[in-house]
Amino acid sequence: MIKVLLVDDHELVRTGFRSILDGDNTISVVGEAVTGEEAVEKARQLEPDLVLMDINMPGIGGIEATRKIRRMMPETQVIAVTVHVDTPFPEQLHDAGALGYLTKGCPADELFEAIKTVAAGRPYISSDVSKKMTLASFSGVDPESPFSKLSQREMQVLLMITQGHKTQDISDSLCLSPKTVSTYRHRLFEKLNVETDVELTHLALRYHLIGNKA
Repeated sequence: MIKVLLVDDHELVRTGFRSILDGDNTISVVGEAVTGEEAVEKARQLEPDLVLMDINMPGIGGIEATRKIRRMMPETQVIAVTVHVDTPFPEQLHDAGALGYLTKGCPADELFEAIKTVAAGRPYISSDVSKKMTLASFSGVDPESPFSKLSQREMQVLLMITQGHKTQDISDSLCLSPKTVSTYRHRLFEKLNVETDVELTHLALRYHLIGNKA
């Protein structure tokens, strides 16, 4: 039996995944979480074999939660789930320790295949994402994605800024000093050629880094 933890801040999404997974008698949904922080705590308590991890959530978000879970429990695998294909997230999540990557529009049979593949310790990337990554591998860094130049930590800070978190909130969540957070903000502004948090958020929306989730 593959024990799965569902992580998403939208109840409808969690309910949909649970409904699908309940149809397979080799998979058991052992818990749910709505933030990155809660995902880390639930993973520690429930010891799932696999976490279906939403990327863009309140708090520390899916990337940092993945990193913490994999560091704390290397036997627990993570499949990242997102709405958008056109993001630099596959590379970011690979660095954080995720072994799988799916979009929320994938069919049920692909979800089952991904879970069983990753639970067995083998990587799985959905077909639509893999096509994007293959194209990128031939052309190098996608010139239309300014976010591909960001480090994992810069991406974490960016996501929290776009969620409206203040410097102290980001400092507390990521265990950084407020001065370091301000330094990351300055680097983001320079790298992305923006001057305010509002401009940063608009840029992230334009490239589908954030947005309304299914």
